[in-house]
Amino acid sequence: MKKVLLSIVSILLGIGALCQNYPYRSDYLWVTVPDHSDWLYSIGENASVDVQFYRYGMPVDGTLHYEIAPDMLESVSSGDVPMKGGRATVGMGTRHTPGFQDLRLSLTLDGVRYSHHIKVGFGVDRIVPYTKEPSDFEEFWEKTLSKAREFPLTYTSESVPEYSTDRFDCSLIRLALDSRGACIYAYLFIPKGAKEGGCPAVLCPPGAGIKTIKEPLRHSYYAENGCIRMEMEIHGLDPRLSEETFREITAAFNARDNGYLTNGIEDRDRYYMKKVYVSLARALDLLCSLPQWDGRNLIVQGGSQGGALSIVAAALDPRVTQCIVNHPALSDMAGYAEKGRTGGYPHLNRIKGLLNNPDVIRTLSYYDVVNFARKVRARTLMTWGYNDNTCPPTTSYAVWNTLSCPKEALITPINEHWTSEETERHLCKWMLGNLK
Repeated sequence: MKKVLLSIVSILLGIGALCQNYPYRSDYLWVTVPDHSDWLYSIGENASVDVQFYRYGMPVDGTLHYEIAPDMLESVSSGDVPMKGGRATVGMGTRHTPGFQDLRLSLTLDGVRYSHHIKVGFGVDRIVPYTKEPSDFEEFWEKTLSKAREFPLTYTSESVPEYSTDRFDCSLIRLALDSRGACIYAYLFIPKGAKEGGCPAVLCPPGAGIKTIKEPLRHSYYAENGCIRMEMEIHGLDPRLSEETFREITAAFNARDNGYLTNGIEDRDRYYMKKVYVSLARALDLLCSLPQWDGRNLIVQGGSQGGALSIVAAALDPRVTQCIVNHPALSDMAGYAEKGRTGGYPHLNRIKGLLNNPDVIRTLSYYDVVNFARKVRARTLMTWGYNDNTCPPTTSYAVWNTLSCPKEALITPINEHWTSEETERHLCKWMLGNLK
C-alpha cells in the first residue's frame, strides 16, 4: 500500500509545477541577503544585510530608512543610508540573548512609501519558552477527555456531491460534543472503493477565525492518494452559511477585545478553547471508528492555528502516528509578560493589562502549545519561516526546541505567514513516505 501511494503521489505532485520568471507581478522588488546564507548567527556575532531595490527590474537609487528591533517588539535603533545602484548594506549588530532581530526597511519614491523587512536569528537552538507546565497539566486533560468521552460518539453524515469526484466521496459531518448541543462540522473525504482497513486517516484543523471551511478541495490530493481526510471547523457553525453571515458573526463575536481566543480566559474550565481541544479528540475518535481506517496510520496536519491544534491533538491522543505542522500559533502566548520577550499569536500584549493578570497566565499554561509539544510522541515534520509576523520565528523555535519526539524541520527563512503550494505538496509526500 505504501509503495503504491508513493508512486501515485510522485506523479501527481509533479503536475502543475510551473516555473515563472517573476511570479509576484509587481513593479517593485526588494532583495535582502544576509551575510550568513542560513540567516543564523551566534550570540554576540554581528550581522549585516545587503539590500537591493528594483523598479521594473532596474536598480533604484534613494535614501533607505531602516529600523532594527527584536522580533515583534519596538525598534531599538534606526538610521538612513544612501542606495547607490539600487544597493546598500545595513549592519544589524547582534543580540546577547537567544532570539530574532528584525530589520525594517522603507524607501519613498514619488511620494509613495515602499516597505520590507527581514529577520535573522541569534543562538536559536537556545530559545526556550517562557511558559511553564502546571504540575497537574496531564491530570487536567486526562479528566477533561474522560468526561467528554462519557458522551457517546454521535454524528450525522450528509453527502456533498459538489465536492465529490470520480476519485473520492465527500460528506458533511456534524459531530455532537455533548447533550446540550455543542458540535463541530467537518468535510470528510473517503477514496471511492476504499476497502475495509485500507486507508490512513488525516485530520486537518483550521486556521484562526470564525469562517467557513474555505476551499474544501484544496488538499484533494490526500484523498486522491488513498487517504481519508477530515477538514474540520471548531465553532459549531455550518460551513454552508453565507459569507455575509460569517462576517456578521465575526463582527459581533470576534473583535480584538471579545474574540473567542480571550473568551473565558481567566478560568481554565471556562476558557473557549477547552471545547475546541476536546473536539480534536472526538474528531480523532470518529476517524478511528471508520471501517476504512487502516488501524495504524493516524495523522494530524495544519498550519497556524491549525498547526497549533495539530500538536495539541497529537499530544492528547497516543494513536496519532504523524504530526505535520506549519508555523504553529498559540505558542508561548504569555511570553510578552516578560519585558523584552517575544510572545506568540494571538499577541495578547495588544490588549492592555491582560497579561498582568495571574489568572490569565495560569489559564494559558493549560492551553499553550509548548506544553503540549512536550507530550508529542508521533513522528513530526515542522516547517516555518523567519519573516513571519503572525506566528513569529521566536515562538516556532520555542516549540521546535521543546519537541522531544522524532522530528524533521523544513525551514524556509523568506516565508512570512504563508506556505507555497510546493511546500504543501511536500508535506503530503513526506506523510505518505512515513506510513507504517
